[in-house]
Amino acid sequence: MLTTGEKGNILVLSAPSGAGKTTLAHTLLAREPRFKFSVSSTTRPQRPSEIDGQDYFFVSDEQFRAMRSQDAFLEYAQVFGHWYGTSKEHVESLLAAGHSVLLEVDWQGARRLRERNVGALTIFVLPPSTEELERRLRNRGSDTEPTILRRLADASEDMSHWHEFNYVVINNEVNSTVETILSIVAGNNTKNRADSPAICEQATQISSGYSR
Repeated sequence: MLTTGEKGNILVLSAPSGAGKTTLAHTLLAREPRFKFSVSSTTRPQRPSEIDGQDYFFVSDEQFRAMRSQDAFLEYAQVFGHWYGTSKEHVESLLAAGHSVLLEVDWQGARRLRERNVGALTIFVLPPSTEELERRLRNRGSDTEPTILRRLADASEDMSHWHEFNYVVINNEVNSTVETILSIVAGNNTKNRADSPAICEQATQISSGYSR
């Protein structure tokens, strides 16, 4: 288990592509300075707007393999042909400083974190419906049609793992969803537990492709 600071803990957000996870993470970080974002290492090429060390730690395939062999990652996964990993040292340093750490990972990463017993609070974010998920993906305007179709196919697989998480939230609107997440972190929310009958019903319908 990780050595945490006096008040630091780990919050994991997972979601299918297009569910709004990144926007939620940025909004949460802006609202709550106690949270620090865990910057992932990736072999994906750096985009012009991205800053190394702020958006990602950009590394080569060889560097990533070396880090993996040294057990430097708490979790890692290959997504769309590129590797992503959460640095153990990076998270440890944030926790040791007393910060709460926000990790934005997929369900595979969340599973590995559970296996490593890091004591994380895990939340899975669902879209209101599969139709809304497709609309959001298309409205990005940055992906080709084959990429959109691939993301939709992957989203179906991703959403089937919602029951592996502590809590499930449905992202209808960013600010209200962030409020829900904060209530979960504060320990004042039981209705969004993944084993709640109402959440089970909603999550099953959404992940099966049916909107309410």
